[in-house]
Amino acid sequence: MTLKKSWFIALKESNEKETVWGECSIIEGLSPDYQDDVSYFSKIEHFCKQWQEDALNIESLKNYPSIQFGLEIALQGLKTQSSTHLFDSEFTHSSKGIPINGLVWMGEPDFMREQIREKLKSGYTCIKMKIGAIDWKTEQQLLSDIRKEYTSDEIEIRVDANGAFNFNQAKQVLHQLAELEIHSIEQPIAVNKLDEMAQLCATTPCPIALDEELIGKTTSEQKENLLRYIQPQYIILKPSLIGGFSGMEEWINMGQKHAIPWWATSALESNIGLNAIAQYTATFNNPLPQGLGTGSLYTTNIPSPLFIENGMLFYDKEQKMGTSIIK
Repeated sequence: MTLKKSWFIALKESNEKETVWGECSIIEGLSPDYQDDVSYFSKIEHFCKQWQEDALNIESLKNYPSIQFGLEIALQGLKTQSSTHLFDSEFTHSSKGIPINGLVWMGEPDFMREQIREKLKSGYTCIKMKIGAIDWKTEQQLLSDIRKEYTSDEIEIRVDANGAFNFNQAKQVLHQLAELEIHSIEQPIAVNKLDEMAQLCATTPCPIALDEELIGKTTSEQKENLLRYIQPQYIILKPSLIGGFSGMEEWINMGQKHAIPWWATSALESNIGLNAIAQYTATFNNPLPQGLGTGSLYTTNIPSPLFIENGMLFYDKEQKMGTSIIK
């Protein structure tokens, strides 16, 4: 991927000076509410018109999670009259950072080793690697090499398979990951294989986190049934894919009911979406490292108050969101 699409919503109430912004961010092939640019933009216009006519019902947005998130960001900005400061916390007071994982991209082994060295040098104590896209034996050796240098007390390693393995492969891989003291694996098998995923979660020696499995579950009943049946060790929450702040909160509450911890991850939003996710996540005081380090991936992005230091995401309360770049 060399180009990332987002649509921006600007809202302004007639009696206020401030224009606030939201971001509708999609990943082609993954976002359930995106088919093509024309129909997607038309749907954004439809919901914005409803807002103008004071007829917007957030419930009607449940099948459009990325648009729901974009509107929720902007509506929260109207409440605070700021596109920068959306939620109040120690994070937005610039007195506390959010621990984040360092993302290591797939590639040749030497390229991946170099990324790992850079992340460790930058102060990360948790790294996340994609696996299953090239050769598992090569990836396994790379993980083994890391463990020879760093214990699990020194470096937490998470891996993300994006559904790359079949059921029998996954059973073997889970044992191999446990031997390497890997923190967790995201989505070891493809989505909608509920029986197989439930079996894996019930017997796995390495904790399993559900990610893509959560997409498209829009009702409380669907969410409850999924967690009760599969019983994963973790869930991973991406607001653009699961219905914004309200969708994220419902998953958190469902997870707590079943004693399932969570962490939040951005879905390659620009800094407008990333800023909103970080601020909302900070209100929960979740001690687990979050997946919120994607802002630095872009060569072109919107200036924001977010910055990374020693493996932590921080917020500079003196810095405003630079929305003038949006055209």
